[in-house]
Amino acid sequence: MDLNGGGMKTSLLILDSQGEEYRKALEPDFPDLVIRACKTESEADDFIERAKILLTFHISDELIRRALSLEWIQSLATGVDSILGLPSLPKGVLITSTRGIHGPQMSELAMLLMLALTRRFPDTIRNQDKALWNRWPGELLLQKRVGILGLGEVGKEIARKCKAFGMSVDGVNRSKKDVPGVDRFFGLDGLLSVARDTDYLIVVVALTPETRGMVGAEVLSAMKPTAFLLNLARGPVVDEAALIRALETGMIAGAALDVFNEEPLPQSHPFWKMKNVIITPHVGGTNTFYVGQVLPIFRENLRHYLRGEIDKLINRVEH
Repeated sequence: MDLNGGGMKTSLLILDSQGEEYRKALEPDFPDLVIRACKTESEADDFIERAKILLTFHISDELIRRALSLEWIQSLATGVDSILGLPSLPKGVLITSTRGIHGPQMSELAMLLMLALTRRFPDTIRNQDKALWNRWPGELLLQKRVGILGLGEVGKEIARKCKAFGMSVDGVNRSKKDVPGVDRFFGLDGLLSVARDTDYLIVVVALTPETRGMVGAEVLSAMKPTAFLLNLARGPVVDEAALIRALETGMIAGAALDVFNEEPLPQSHPFWKMKNVIITPHVGGTNTFYVGQVLPIFRENLRHYLRGEIDKLINRVEH
């Protein structure tokens, strides 16, 4: 389909380590697209100047400044704050996300981390490295209470899996939702109440001006000294300085963190040396079949875009 006029085809630039997989999957269905798949920005060269569509997790401001023809960015992530924060993002560019696909992998990571914290699994691995036979009674998730901050698709799936482990589930969300598996629902003003009762507070809420720093000193001090915090959302939702104090003073028992204010996490950061912290390098949303999860959304959005049906784009982000 000729959208550019003058017989020129529409150009799609894919910036991702798995870009070739996306290209091979898309070309048979969209023969009128010119598709360039690049693993790094340096490979994009002058193609960025004529690309109308961009499929990516991230892009530098330097490269977006050269995107003179850009009309639409399909983000490979749920959160698009890094894209919206680009100073040179052209006005009027459409932005869509992959919101809704991350429930399986994020919820499995949540369960893994809760089990690891509860069963002291990092201590087991450290003892294995020392060939040390040291046993202790294992705590259970059974009959524990979990508080889930954010009841999108990820929060819903975490709630479902928690019920399978025999846990009680509190949900915290800006708008009221009837979520299977959630025993008690609270608005954002109920976060402190949930924090006081919970054994695990799991943060999976989107980063917005309202949620930035939401889990701070007040929330952490309300938690039980036996409770754990899991942040699988975005680093700035949690006040890192307050969390460090809470961990160092025994205000809470520990934390499992997949996201941070600065990524990669600097080697000098205190979290690395804390025995009561589990660090994962922002892998919650990833898995070996991620391309297969993204393609149904992107294919449908491509069809709408090429037909000029902008109002039908899935997960359109207003900005």
